[in-house]
Amino acid sequence: MLESRRILLVPLVEQEIDQIAASSLDERIWTHLPISGSEADIRTALHEALRARAQQTQYPFSIIDKQTGHTIGTTRLLKLDQANRTLEIGWTWYLPAYWGTGYNEECKLLLLNYCFDDLKTIRVAFIAGEKNLHSRKAIERLGAKFEGIFRNVAIRHDGKRSSACYSIIDDEWPETKVHLENLVHSKLTSSR
Repeated sequence: MLESRRILLVPLVEQEIDQIAASSLDERIWTHLPISGSEADIRTALHEALRARAQQTQYPFSIIDKQTGHTIGTTRLLKLDQANRTLEIGWTWYLPAYWGTGYNEECKLLLLNYCFDDLKTIRVAFIAGEKNLHSRKAIERLGAKFEGIFRNVAIRHDGKRSSACYSIIDDEWPETKVHLENLVHSKLTSSR
């Protein structure tokens, strides 16, 4: 479990899947994600995340708003490569009421601290759909560096998908961490 002022990141559990799927049907969430956003697709994707955790290829979290105790989204550590000490943070989504509120920056600060300080990763990647400008701007706001476009790298429920790749490496983390802490602090003070 990872904890900050407003959120808890807790391991995703089977018992939450139905509730998360039922509360996450806003189509805006799924516009750029690989699944359609139907309740059945959400449930399937979350079950797949649990299977991937059992195989040690992913680690899915529920994002909990500490004030309400409700799950407001999910995120995952993906493509875990222990030999090369690299991974990806992805499959992050929030209920739209939490967009632009600083919860994403707070969540990513927790995850990146864990990745670089505890796991000693040397590279953390972020992937977003090429046309997903909302997510791309959010990733850039974190301080991640743009690496390029992977053309037609995946087939989504609605066709092909090219992806924008970003990363933060260990040499950049100290400066990026200060930047991210300042972002979180400014969001917290402006929300009072």
